[in-house]
This record gives sequence, structure tokens and C-alpha cells, in this order.
Amino acid sequence: IFNLILVFILALVGAYIAVSSYQRKELSEIVQKTSAEQQESIEGVSNETMSAILDSTMKKSTALQAYIADDLFSDVRTDVLTLRTFAEELFAHADSFAPHPYYLPDPANDGKPSVQMQHEEGVDPADSRALGLIANMSEIMLAMYENSSKLSSCFVATTDGCILFADDRAGAYISETGEVYYAFPVRERPWFRQAEAAGELIFTGVEPDTFTGIPGIVCAAPVYCDGEIVAVVGADIFLSSISEYVENTAAEGGFVCVIDKNGQVIFSPETEGIFKPGLSSQTPDLRESENPALASFVSRALTESTELEEISVDGKDYYMAGVPAPTVGWAVVSVVDKDIVRRPTTVMLDSYDAISEEAVKSYSEGAGNSAKTFLVLTLVILLLAISAALIMASRIVRPLERMTARINGLSGSDNTFEMENIYRTGDEIEVLARSFETLSKRTRDYITRITEITAEKERIGTELALANRIQADMLPSLFPPFPDRKDFDIFAKMIPAKEVGGDFFDFFLVDDDHLGLVMADVSGKGVPAALFMMASKILVQNYTMMGYTPREALGAVNNQICSGNHEDMFVTVWLGILDLKTGKLVASNAGHEYPMIMAPGGEFELIKDTHSLIVGGIEGVKYKEYEIELSPGSKLFLYTDGVPEAADTNNDLFGKERLISALNSVKEQTPKEIL
Repeated sequence: IFNLILVFILALVGAYIAVSSYQRKELSEIVQKTSAEQQESIEGVSNETMSAILDSTMKKSTALQAYIADDLFSDVRTDVLTLRTFAEELFAHADSFAPHPYYLPDPANDGKPSVQMQHEEGVDPADSRALGLIANMSEIMLAMYENSSKLSSCFVATTDGCILFADDRAGAYISETGEVYYAFPVRERPWFRQAEAAGELIFTGVEPDTFTGIPGIVCAAPVYCDGEIVAVVGADIFLSSISEYVENTAAEGGFVCVIDKNGQVIFSPETEGIFKPGLSSQTPDLRESENPALASFVSRALTESTELEEISVDGKDYYMAGVPAPTVGWAVVSVVDKDIVRRPTTVMLDSYDAISEEAVKSYSEGAGNSAKTFLVLTLVILLLAISAALIMASRIVRPLERMTARINGLSGSDNTFEMENIYRTGDEIEVLARSFETLSKRTRDYITRITEITAEKERIGTELALANRIQADMLPSLFPPFPDRKDFDIFAKMIPAKEVGGDFFDFFLVDDDHLGLVMADVSGKGVPAALFMMASKILVQNYTMMGYTPREALGAVNNQICSGNHEDMFVTVWLGILDLKTGKLVASNAGHEYPMIMAPGGEFELIKDTHSLIVGGIEGVKYKEYEIELSPGSKLFLYTDGVPEAADTNNDLFGKERLISALNSVKEQTPKEIL
């Protein structure tokens, strides 16, 4: 019996040890596997979320700042063009204006807006007839300066070395001895030489002001009379506000900088390295950097909004996003250190590893101590061995089995490990259980935060979709548009293939007897094309409503678009004005599809009209126009290339022949039914 009990006890001890070892090994493998999977999941979700947030935040911030800067320069550009218009009118009708008085800087006017004159060394302003003529613009310049918070001054400079300007810094032109600085090298200033050479409106680079030393740029434009340059008008812009804003963007691992059209950093909070700002004569062109990734990024940022890109500079990895300010040709670039972006993920993983390691260590130490204690007690107290074995089995094996089963059962929405009474053993089992409970709570909190971030991204996506719908609503959509007119019928529709694009149509009554018709197609797709579409639509309608013929309207629109078309976009336009009394249609085709016309009782036919160059291609194009007589009952069909160039699954185009056939199959129906 003793031997039987001894064998039984030894067998029981051996079985217990084997089961405990197996359970321990299995639990260890499960913990390691679960830990690896959760680490991978945490790192993947965290990196994806942080990248998405960083991408959205950087691009929006960069786009916003570029918009603000571009809005500043766009307003200044408009002011300069206004000054040029007044100056050209003065010179064109010089005989109608008497010389206006002008004055040197007066220290009494320091701090007050005033108009003052300076001239070059050796130039006698009394000999300048142009100076007295442009002095008639004094009130206009003064009003423009006082009503603009963006101008530091506005001026008109003559080709004989005199300049008339409006500002509030009269004291800056007075020496310490009270003498006036009248000598000013007008024709040697960069803005004069650049405007004269370009023959059009220009923006100079960033340079310090001659008298104040404040960094700024000048927007200038030449003034012509009888084909010769007679003056240069312009405006100064101090860039202190942009400089202060850029300085305030500096944060741990990130900042915003401004790059000019020559690829040079002009504003940045950095004091060292490749992003250190400086004057145009001292700063390198980043487009020619030995770092090809950086050079390519800067070149693209000056012309288009970039995606979030990872670029290595001076041995460090950065996330960069850029967007252009097209009016002045600059780019705003956001830069963030990649290590800063990954820091939350790294800290979370390190914390997770520490918790897991501590839990496994505690379990291993406790399990080893328990095994030793159990063996000693078994050898010393044989009579209590069975009871001790049962107690230990109940104390260790059951909680471990329950814990193992619970961990194996974690999946999907059931990812919560909670403390139960069976784990409250007061030893390492309870420590391990509490560690799993803590880890489970932290995982749930992290998932909650990720869910909130995802919901915010969806909200932003919804707002962008709403913006696209609003843009599409710019087209006429109410039919019939002129319910009280019975002498004609009209219907139009645009169906974007994927998103709001650049195609547009328009129709409007120029007066009671003339109907304006527009069909156009902007190059490109997406938001840039949509914005270009809105500008083109407004310009075409405005010039047509001003009484321009189709040829004149397209010429005026082309010149205005070309003057600020830094993105090299263009639009094909068919513009016609129909005389509702006579049926005479005067039209001009700027590179658009041929119209189709159906005579009363006939069929639709392609009218191969005279094509002119696209709008936005080259400034100064003279457009051609032609006339067509429409009899009562005639129909005119206008369209963009989206119809004949629609492709099937075999990439075969629909074509104009099928289009004509389709039209003639329903030629007797109303415009709405035909479309």
C-alpha cells in the first residue's frame, strides 16, 4: 500500500509537473504570438493613421498659406494694373490735362499718407513734362494707398528719371541734418529694368527696401503710349507679416518655409542648413540641388500641389508637402521630421514590450518558485502529498487553463480580458492576469481613439464632396430658363464621368433680341480644371454682356487668361450670339468641336466652321468669326469631346458618325427629349 501510494504520489507529481510545463509552454507561445500580432497591428494602424492625418493636415495647412499669400499678391497685381490703366489714359490724352503740382518729401508728413517726388542725380524735374502729367494721379495713388492694408507704397516712375510715390514714411527720406534725399536712381532700380525688359507686369525678387531695410518685393508694369514705354507704375509690398508667420511655425521637428520662383528659400525659421533663408543674390537654387529628390520636389511645388513625400536631407528623413502661389510664382512648403511623426508609435510599442516582458518575467519567476516549493513539500510531507497536489492543481492549473482559454477566445469585437475571481490567487497568476487586463484596456482605448480619428476623416471627405457639388451647381440648371419667351427653346446638361471637371456650357440673354450661347472644354480634370472653368465662364459671359462680338470677346478673354496663366491651362470655346429677330447667328470657334445644325425639315449635319487657336494659348490672338442664317424650325446642337470620344470596353470610340445618326433618329423631338 505504501509503495502504491508512493508510486501514485510520484506519478501524480510527475503528471502535475508535465501538465504544468505543457500549460506554461502553451501559454508562453500564445503570449508571444498574441504579442507579435498586436505589435504588428498597433504599428500598422498607428503608422497608417498618423500618415493619413499628417498628409491631410500638411497639405491643408500648406494650401491655406499659399492661398493667403496668393490672395495678397493678386490684390496688389490688380492695384498695379489699375494704376497702369489711369497712366495710359493720361498719356493718351496728355493735351487735355494741365500740369499738376508735386512736392519733395516733407518731414511734417512723416506718419501721414502723402504723395511726394524724387528724381535721379542730375535730373531737373522742371524739365520733365511727364512728371507734371502723372502728378494728376496724386489723389488716385493716395486713395489707393490709404484703402489698402497690403501696400507699403505705390508709385509712377517716368523714363526721364523722376518718380512720384504715395506712402506714410516721409521722414525716411530726410537726413539727420534735415536735408531731403531727392537723388534716387529711378531707372537703375530692379523693378524698372525688369518691367522695361519684360514689357508686361512683373514681380521682383525679395530685396531690402532702400530706405528702411525691410524685406519686400515690388510689383511693376510698363506704361506705353504710341508703342513706346513712357513710364513704369508699381507698388511695394513689405513682407514682414509673412516673415513673422513663418517664424512662428517653428515647432519640434517641423516648420513652414516659402520658396520663390527661382527656387530660393526666402522665408524660413531655420538658421542653419539648406532651408536657411537669405537674399536672392546669396541663396542657392534648390531646383539645382545635388539632392535629386529635393530638386524634383521643389520644381514641382512651384507649379503644382504635391502629395505628401518622404525626402532625405542632410542625413535626416522628412515629410514634405508643397503648394504653389501662382500669382507671384512662389511655393509654400511644410516640413516635418519623420522621427517626430513615428515617436508616438515607437513609445507605444516600447511600452507594450515592457509590459509584456514584465508579465512574462513575473510569471516565469513565480512558476519556478512554486515548482520548487511544491517538490520540497512533497518530499517532506508524504502523507499530505495528495492533498497538497490537489490544492496546487486547483490553485495553478485551473486559473492557467481558464486564462489560456480566454486568451485563445479573444477575437473580433470580443477583445476584452477582465479580472475574475479565479485569477485572484495572490501570487504571480494574479499578477499576470492583471497585466493582461491592463493591456486589454489600453488596447480598447487606442481603438476608440483610432475610431474617432477615422470619423473625423470621413467628415472632411463629406465636406469636400459637398464642395464639388456646389461647383457643379454653377451651371444653368433651371429649365425652361426663359418661360416667357416662346420664340426659341433651349436645354443643356453636363454629366461628369467621374468627378467635377472642366467642361461647361452657358446661355444668357444679352438683350431682348440677342441670345448668347457658350460651349467649352477646359484642359485637365479635377479641382484645378473646375476652378479654371469658373473663371473662364465668368469672363466669357462678362465680355459678351458688355457688347463684344464673339471674336472680340474671345480675344479679350484670351488676353486676360494668358496674363496670369502660370499653370499653362487652356480652354476650347464655341461662342455664338443669335439675333432672335433675324435668325442670324454670329459665332467664333476657339479650337472646339464642330457644331451640328438641322435645317427645317432636314437632318443634322456637321458644320466644319473656321477654327481659331484655343483660349489661354498665346496672348494677342485675333479670333475669326462667321455667320449662319437660322430659319424658324432650325436646331443647333453643341457638345464637348466627351460625347464622340466616349469609349466602350474594347476602347472603341463612339465617334461623330454615330452621334449624327443618334441625333437624326430623334430630330423631330424637343431639345430636352433629344438630349
